[in-house]
Amino acid sequence: MASLNPPVCDFGWKAPGFKLPGVDGKTWTLADIRGSKATLVMFICNHCPYVKAIRTRLTHDVRELKALGINTIAIQSNDVINYPDDCFERMKEVSAEFNFSFPYVLDETQEVARAYDAVCTPDFFGFNANMELQYRGRFDAAGRNEPPADNPRELFNAMKLIAETGQGPRQQVSSIGCSIKWKSEA
Repeated sequence: MASLNPPVCDFGWKAPGFKLPGVDGKTWTLADIRGSKATLVMFICNHCPYVKAIRTRLTHDVRELKALGINTIAIQSNDVINYPDDCFERMKEVSAEFNFSFPYVLDETQEVARAYDAVCTPDFFGFNANMELQYRGRFDAAGRNEPPADNPRELFNAMKLIAETGQGPRQQVSSIGCSIKWKSEA
């Protein structure tokens, strides 16, 4: 397992659109999930230990963000042939098990991951109301470890700031996670 860090935030970069199937049977677009105050697009998967470590806290934080006018979508872009735990059926199971309150969609062609230049899971993209990138940092400092009681909620606080001001924090620490599992080019 290779751990990677995505690049720092490219402030103002515009979110590319997409149209992807969700585990709920709906097809989701960027316009469908756009929040009134901000939008969080995140690349996650089922098997990554970094994602597994935050799923419960992430689900909790996303529920709180929704109340602030921030909508969220999770995109799974890994190669499901070589990483079957990330397949669509398993995505449905994980979504149900952790009671995801956000769409969980499959990027089977990996075109969306490439358009976003996603690097790892988790990889977070926080956009303001104008769909301009304002955050590309980590969930928090705990990584795969159990967080201390006083652990700052970096993603939550950044998204709240974006909703309130339209601007993300200028100081951001990049996420860390497992590399996107790209399909081999035959």
